[in-house]
Amino acid sequence: MFRLAHLSDPHIGPLPRPKWRELLGKRATGYLNWRRGRHRAHDMDALAALVDDMREQRPSHVAMTGDICNIGLPAEYPLAAEWLTTLGPPKEVSVAPGNHDAYMRSSLPHMMRDFGPWTSGDDGEQGFPFVRRRDGIAIIGLSSGVPTLPFVAAGKLGREQLARLAAILRATRDEMRVLLIHHPPVDGGGNIRNLRDHRAFAEIVREEGAELVLHGHSHSISRKCLAGPRGPIPVLGICSASSIGRNPRRRAAYYLIDIDPSTRRMTMAVRQLDKAGQFHQVAAAMAACVR
Repeated sequence: MFRLAHLSDPHIGPLPRPKWRELLGKRATGYLNWRRGRHRAHDMDALAALVDDMREQRPSHVAMTGDICNIGLPAEYPLAAEWLTTLGPPKEVSVAPGNHDAYMRSSLPHMMRDFGPWTSGDDGEQGFPFVRRRDGIAIIGLSSGVPTLPFVAAGKLGREQLARLAAILRATRDEMRVLLIHHPPVDGGGNIRNLRDHRAFAEIVREEGAELVLHGHSHSISRKCLAGPRGPIPVLGICSASSIGRNPRRRAAYYLIDIDPSTRRMTMAVRQLDKAGQFHQVAAAMAACVR
């Protein structure tokens, strides 16, 4: 049995002290939002407890679907990379970047440099989508994070990445395929938060197939599906890994997904932070056979 852990949106803090020239454009509004209260919604002790609990479950691989950073400051990326090492070695951890990781155009070189060990395929090459094959499972990482205007958190894959995704899905159709993406690949959230090319994404997986899609961004537990050539494809969203909000659907949580490549079945459970600061299983479901 292959055990996959899925977490997202840790929003690592505290935020490094920015230089005044770094607070231009979108970073200025993001910094104000962080100072006005966003930092109180993300607790690093809760995040550390989640990582400890997750590692006790001994996952075979960890999927991290983005928003490790906050406003794309150059100093954030080495801290993010240091935190990623707590999840496991790069060969056992795959990252799909989010919009806060790709906050501004000037952020992208830092993201690609410091996230490189976790966003490279088995061939060692960087770029999206990347593919990592583990025990009969193809883990496919996408990047929907793109620089946007202030107050816009939308994502986009783009034609080139979508074309490569179609080719990869076609080449891996005999394997269990798990797609990692930050933005929910389903409609909802409006133009300022949506994956703008979600319809093109849905059409590709409808034609070429996949077995599971994991995402973040919405900071809540969600279970939806996309149409596939052999039936519905589960699409799972998860809370922020550092959230301490009052809403139980938004408190820090992660998925544990047990996959049997021989039978192509998956068992899913959520482990979530309770009021006492402990993690426990709160939901479980058996996904339909997708053979």
